[in-house]
Amino acid sequence: RSLMNIMGELMNTSSLNESDDCYPSAYPEKTVFVALHLAVILIGIPSNVFFLFVSYRLIRQKNELGVYLFNLALSDLLFITCLPVWVRFTLYDEWPHGKTMCVICVFLLFTNFYTSAMLLSCIAVDRYLAIVHPLKFCTFRKRKTAVSVSIAAWIFTVIFNAMTMHPDSVYNEQYSICLDIFPLPQAQRLVNIARFVVGFLIPALVVGFCYWQICSDVKRNQMLVSMERRHVFRLLGSILLTLYLCFGPVHIMMVLRVFLEDCPYPNWLFFGYKVSVFLAMLNCLADPLLYCFMSRTGQASASNVLLILRRTWKKECQKETEQQNNQILGNGTVPITKAPFRAEFSTDRL
Repeated sequence: RSLMNIMGELMNTSSLNESDDCYPSAYPEKTVFVALHLAVILIGIPSNVFFLFVSYRLIRQKNELGVYLFNLALSDLLFITCLPVWVRFTLYDEWPHGKTMCVICVFLLFTNFYTSAMLLSCIAVDRYLAIVHPLKFCTFRKRKTAVSVSIAAWIFTVIFNAMTMHPDSVYNEQYSICLDIFPLPQAQRLVNIARFVVGFLIPALVVGFCYWQICSDVKRNQMLVSMERRHVFRLLGSILLTLYLCFGPVHIMMVLRVFLEDCPYPNWLFFGYKVSVFLAMLNCLADPLLYCFMSRTGQASASNVLLILRRTWKKECQKETEQQNNQILGNGTVPITKAPFRAEFSTDRL
């Protein structure tokens, strides 16, 4: 009986060491990941709010592309709202919010991943129809169609996540760990393969096909000047790079964990998985840059928004200056005449 107790203690100790080796809590890179997460929050919130406003203006202009961009920004903002919780978990290696909050945050994480991947595919298909078949599929390039497709993308993503989300596979109550459970639970192995195929492989093939077809058509079109061709290649290349760079590594690591993870070795899977998850989070920053700075329509819309903000700021400054002048000249009792020299003075000051 004592021998059985000793063997049981040895097995428990071995299992604990195996878990510790598979999930090292004292890895020095955690401070770097925390700093990068905070940078994503500080940059992602204002950029995506600005991106949301720009895409809304496009929707009002009956541009179907604005619908996809609006949903991209909305998806990114929903994810960024729960990012501070992940920062705390990364810093302390402990999830204090319970299983329900863990499931909600993981659900929002993968909803952002797959909604973004599907919407990027929709943008690529929209550009493919606009360039390769400009007259054949005009009915599919309308704002109502884009709204319907976006709603379908959200519904499909929610259903897919609900089918592949198992609370016991994403939260470990014993160690208070959310999502980053090492070793990988058996039920999560098939889920990882399904996520790789549905969430990355199919969108990557769709975007790659559209990129190849558009490039072939643009090269054959002699009406386009070299500047127009470079613009098209740059826009499509940025979409392709965003999808492959942000979502490719994390899904490849999911598959590698299924076939190679055998704790306590190889430990490099842990660090590689952490890096790949952070690259996927960079999608929140890549989406605004993708459109606002890589397309001429986006640049024009962003310029218009900045011009409106600049005019609004000038008006506020002018009002503040007039109020200060009123207080100086008699606490607001003496009216200020709008003489030409005073208007010129205010303009020079601004």
